[in-house]
Amino acid sequence: MEEKKFKRTTVTAALPYANGGVHIGHLAGVYVPADIYVRYLRLKKREVVFIGGSDEHGVPITLRAKKEGITPQDVCDRYHKMIKDSFEEFGISFDVYSRTTSETHHKFASDFFRKLYDDGKLTEQVSEQYYDEEAHQFLADRYIMGECPHCGNPNAYGDQCEKCGSDLSPMELKNPHSTISGSQPVMKQTKNWYLPLNEYQEWLKQWILDGHKEWRSNVYGQCKSWLDMDLQPRAMTRDLDWGIPVPVKDAEGKVLYVWFDAPIGYISNTKEMCERDPERFGNWEKWWKDPETRLVHFIGKDNIVFHCLIFPTMLKPTATIFCPTTCRQTSSSTLRTTRFRRARTGRSGCTSTCAISKASRMCCAMCSRPTPRRPRTTTSRGKTFRSATTPSWWQYTETSSTARCN
Repeated sequence: MEEKKFKRTTVTAALPYANGGVHIGHLAGVYVPADIYVRYLRLKKREVVFIGGSDEHGVPITLRAKKEGITPQDVCDRYHKMIKDSFEEFGISFDVYSRTTSETHHKFASDFFRKLYDDGKLTEQVSEQYYDEEAHQFLADRYIMGECPHCGNPNAYGDQCEKCGSDLSPMELKNPHSTISGSQPVMKQTKNWYLPLNEYQEWLKQWILDGHKEWRSNVYGQCKSWLDMDLQPRAMTRDLDWGIPVPVKDAEGKVLYVWFDAPIGYISNTKEMCERDPERFGNWEKWWKDPETRLVHFIGKDNIVFHCLIFPTMLKPTATIFCPTTCRQTSSSTLRTTRFRRARTGRSGCTSTCAISKASRMCCAMCSRPTPRRPRTTTSRGKTFRSATTPSWWQYTETSSTARCN
């Protein structure tokens, strides 16, 4: 089959987490390969933009802020500048390097969630979660410690024991206590909004397993391992005070899940770039809505599930922005601490071209636990991997119902 020619290419590099400096492995694995690819396209006189930015929400930032006695925004400001300066000094040629705490992103992500909510694409579920009665807040997995039921480690976290590497849930811990107040937490009901991945499983199987056999074997294999199991609804909101407030009624004290708002940063950063220099870049919609635009993600293996399964599912029900996609793996894209000692399937996913390589397995404290590695279906090497366009994407309108988050 003849390879399709595209008018332009949108290239993104995974948003580094603003909780530490840039690691040389991340530069070598993700950002340098992405930069080389973009420079190549520029030399070929191709129309291309290179989108980057800092991921600035989630639990690890709040933990660091609490430990240092500063605000989460202080943490983000420090590391965003450090990371941005490092990229500039290393010569990484982003067309825009923004952040997920920007006003543009807050509004865009809020509008995006509200669009899904108004169209009935999210489900509301009540579940039980540990609650700290002294701190008056629900506890993320990393805010809970206790005794590991497998090895007896008294300092196991609510999502994993770092001594034996066992994946855990907070309810499995013996003698759990809150890392915030030290008190014993209680179970309390809480309401959150879920993305019903199970309703899109058949579409994902067809779109990925039938339509994207040209993806790299590790990307295709990870996606297949998840799709071979029954996908479950996944919470897109969290009980936290740091993040983008959920823009619906009765959602006080809840924010958008960091892995929901971070991929949207690719689009909001493009919008910000175009608003700064419309003469050079034009309207942001041509970089995301035009079927003649190819989308290429450079990510790490821990991001495959989010870019290839969750992000496409977020976009699919909302109707008209989508570009042809490919999945490439380069290396780990986040700057969180590596905690997995055993081989695990990382998380990420892709609706665009993604570079993916062998990298450390990382996750954030709010992420669901990774699944054990399973046998993979492989494809031949040495091919260019491009995915097909989906029939629809999100219809973004400036006049859509919104709730300002900042």
